[in-house]
Amino acid sequence: MGTVIGLAALKDIRDGLRKAGKVVVFTNGCFDIIHRGHIEYLSSARAMGDVLVVGVNTDDSVRRIKGDKRPVTPEGDRAYIVAGLASVDYAVLFDEDTPEKIIDEILPDVLVKGADWKISDVAGRDTVERHGGRVRTIPFVSARSTTMIIEEILKRFS
Repeated sequence: MGTVIGLAALKDIRDGLRKAGKVVVFTNGCFDIIHRGHIEYLSSARAMGDVLVVGVNTDDSVRRIKGDKRPVTPEGDRAYIVAGLASVDYAVLFDEDTPEKIIDEILPDVLVKGADWKISDVAGRDTVERHGGRVRTIPFVSARSTTMIIEEILKRFS
């Protein structure tokens, strides 16, 4: 089981991982209602290195991105659930709309996003590549999304 961690502690851990030659992978998301697509995505990201760090948007950040009806699951629960997944080593909350601050601080070796992102548009890409890292995308599991789950619940129970 991984750990929910603050940015300052994560920087300290990252220094130790770097000295040990570990490949640190970073990805991020809202992870509002965990589903199969999230699990497969995070497992694929973890396979790209030795340690997976996941940035989890805070509630305020999710509202700005997804609208005022989201998130359904509070940030502390979402971070705890993400950290509890076998593929995840560390989960860190961030309040900004993008995880650039975390990326600037920990300088991951691999930055991962879903395939709906063009690599040129990935937040933090410049920083990661400038420091010798790489940016990768992972395909989505079709027909799996939090929005689809919410819509199905509303359809069945309204």
